[in-house]
Amino acid sequence: MTENETPEGVEESKAATRGHIAAGRTTLGIELGSTRIKACLIDPDGTPVAGGSHEWENQFVDRVWTYSLEAVWTGLQDAYAALVADVEASYGVRPRSFAAIGVSAMMHGYLAFDEHDELLVPFRTWRNTSTGPAAAALSELFGHNIPLRWSIAHLYQAILDDEPHVPAIASVTTLAGYVHRRLTGRHVLGVGDASGMFPIDTATHDYDTRMLAAFDVLVGDRGPGRPLVDLLPQVLVAGQEAGRLTAEGAALLDPSGTLTADVPLCPPEGDAGTGMVATNSVAPRTANISVGTSIFAMVVLEKPLAQVHHELDLVTTPGGDLVAMVHCNNGASELAAWADLFGQFAAALGSPAGADAVFGALLREALAGDADGGGLLAYNYLSGEPITGLTEGRPLFVRTPDSRLTLANFMRTQVYGAFGTLSLGMRILAGEGVEVDAMYAHGGLFRTAGVAQRLLAAAVDAPVAVGSAAGEGGAWGIAVLASYLGAAHEQDLGTYLSTRIFARAQVDVVEPDPHDVQGYAAYLDRYVAGLAVERAAADAL
Repeated sequence: MTENETPEGVEESKAATRGHIAAGRTTLGIELGSTRIKACLIDPDGTPVAGGSHEWENQFVDRVWTYSLEAVWTGLQDAYAALVADVEASYGVRPRSFAAIGVSAMMHGYLAFDEHDELLVPFRTWRNTSTGPAAAALSELFGHNIPLRWSIAHLYQAILDDEPHVPAIASVTTLAGYVHRRLTGRHVLGVGDASGMFPIDTATHDYDTRMLAAFDVLVGDRGPGRPLVDLLPQVLVAGQEAGRLTAEGAALLDPSGTLTADVPLCPPEGDAGTGMVATNSVAPRTANISVGTSIFAMVVLEKPLAQVHHELDLVTTPGGDLVAMVHCNNGASELAAWADLFGQFAAALGSPAGADAVFGALLREALAGDADGGGLLAYNYLSGEPITGLTEGRPLFVRTPDSRLTLANFMRTQVYGAFGTLSLGMRILAGEGVEVDAMYAHGGLFRTAGVAQRLLAAAVDAPVAVGSAAGEGGAWGIAVLASYLGAAHEQDLGTYLSTRIFARAQVDVVEPDPHDVQGYAAYLDRYVAGLAVERAAADAL
């Protein structure tokens, strides 16, 4: 309860929410992230009213980063059950239906199915970097950067490697597209997620027909035996209905049998698209940065880039507008690992503390560090990093004899390390003359107020804004996209977000501190020079 709310007002608001839930007027968003599956329920004005989550981890099996489909459904059911329990505990009612549902997941990767919808090979996630020959060949053929993690790179690499499953392929999709198809029976994808499968023509909001034809000619009779367009999901834009929840889909999500069928679903989207929605950055000159297991920046362009850059992906907003994406495979996982270690140390001293308390204390300590990190150096590379040309990663902490090893410098360096590769990609955008009014940041790293936000402002040398919903993430973003189904006939997505969802949002903006900017620039020079150490470690270990 805020200082302006009365107990009567709180109870009245709670009663209104209870009525929305009972009448099926709330909207459900589900996102399958890299480490957590989250479910978020919002009321008609976009306010989160309940949530649930399930922790999971990718597996490195036969040198492939993957998740099992069994883990997908176990996690979805657990996250949904946790949300229902939260609703019942808070409002005394169990949801039976919703105004709409949206599904989002980590983008890219490779899920190939036969004509019976059976998975042909284990899910290959965005984290895999084994598609170098295919990505290079396709980039040259199309005159368009094809990143290693894109679905088309995985498909062509499988063809180049003569993998035995290729002739049986009847469809290819992303994780969000797979879940959506199981819930609705429709093989579709939101344009933002689709743009991580194959290049999109922003004039038509569909796959680029010239490139489709070029791929079919390139592959010839080595492929699945049907045109590429027949394998890919149908592309939809925000506001288009993407099917309805079937009885089988309802039972998959809610094995208790309470959830009813026939709920409309919005187009399934990737975590990049939901991040843009969650930060109200879908219009030109807006941008957002998402920090999780991976870290990426999305900049909505005013015009196409002048050159092709392998460090930059060209994708789209959920509405189909062109976006330059700087995607780094490695984000905050190494920070979390060090926080866990310090938590174990605190427990060994007899002063155990919760993970959030440990993480917050360490992040706040970073602000006391030297602006350049005291001469220390950190690489967060748990996996390969295409932007810096590494096919495998080795987490490293490096110092010289004359560096200043303090806890504050160590933590500042670890935060800087999470932003290092991103900064290299942002330099290229600056060289193209791309300008942004502000960078909107979101993700759990920003729950500790003022720390990562300030250091990120130094790293990108631009104002960084964090909104009140920054910690809600993509599950909230896809719930908002689902709620847009009811308003798309009246407003474009940008107007809907600005006037209906973010009109009363609290946004904190931090300007870059010149001293921090100078210190970070010195750190980044050291970071680039030290990449030789990272490469040597990857080669040796």
